[in-house]
Amino acid sequence: QVQLVESGGGLVQPGGSLRLSCAASRSIFTIYAGGWYRQAPGKQRELVATITNGGSTNYADSVKGRFTISRDNAKNTVYLQMDSLKLDDTAVYYCNAAWLHFSYWGQGTQVTISS
Repeated sequence: QVQLVESGGGLVQPGGSLRLSCAASRSIFTIYAGGWYRQAPGKQRELVATITNGGSTNYADSVKGRFTISRDNAKNTVYLQMDSLKLDDTAVYYCNAAWLHFSYWGQGTQVTISS
């Protein structure tokens, strides 16, 4: 079993930045792909960004050029740097670790963009 704990959410003004962290209870990101998803009120959960164990990244079109996913294997942590935040980025952000048929989720962290 793997536990994922997100942190770094909060309230920020439009145009601001936040960095989310996802810490795993054991070393998995050398094998598992790490990902960030988000769910806004009344909407389905959607992919934000993923990073493979080889370091390849993928982003939703809505965040390309503004968000950066990265990982630190020594710290068992995946990060999401979010810049130029917009009102539409308001959501609960969830961390995911996936490999084959294994998939683990964090509890989510709230990100609110408001002026």
